[in-house]
Amino acid sequence: MPLKSKLKVEKLGVLAASIFYVIVGGAETIILALSNFRLIHVGPLAVLSLITAYGLLRMKKWSVFLVTILFFPAITFGAFTFYASIMQQTFYPSVDVLLFHLALIAYLILTLIALIYVVAVRKDFK
Repeated sequence: MPLKSKLKVEKLGVLAASIFYVIVGGAETIILALSNFRLIHVGPLAVLSLITAYGLLRMKKWSVFLVTILFFPAITFGAFTFYASIMQQTFYPSVDVLLFHLALIAYLILTLIALIYVVAVRKDFK
C-alpha cells in the first residue's frame, strides 16, 4: 500500500511540503539543543514548522495561513544566517562550510517553493 494512501493525502505536493516542514522542524530542534538553548528564536520556528507539517498533512485550512505567516521569519532567519556566515568566513573556505551554505540556499528556495505551492492549492484545503 503506497504511503500516499496510508496517510490519506490527496495531493503529492502537499505531502512533500509537509515532509519539508517536518525536516525543518526537526533540524531547528537539533540546532536549538546543540546551542544549549541559547538560540531561543529557533524554538518557536521549530514548533511552528511541526504544527504546519501536521496541518498540511491533514489538509487543514489554517495551515495555509500558518505557511504564509511562517514564511517571513523563516526567510529572515535563513537570509541573516547565510549573510553572517558569508561575512565571517567567505563562501567556500572548506567543504563543510560550503555544504552548510548550500543547505541554507536550499532551505531558502524550498521555503519559497512551499509557500507558492500551498497558496496556489489553498482552495483544496478544508
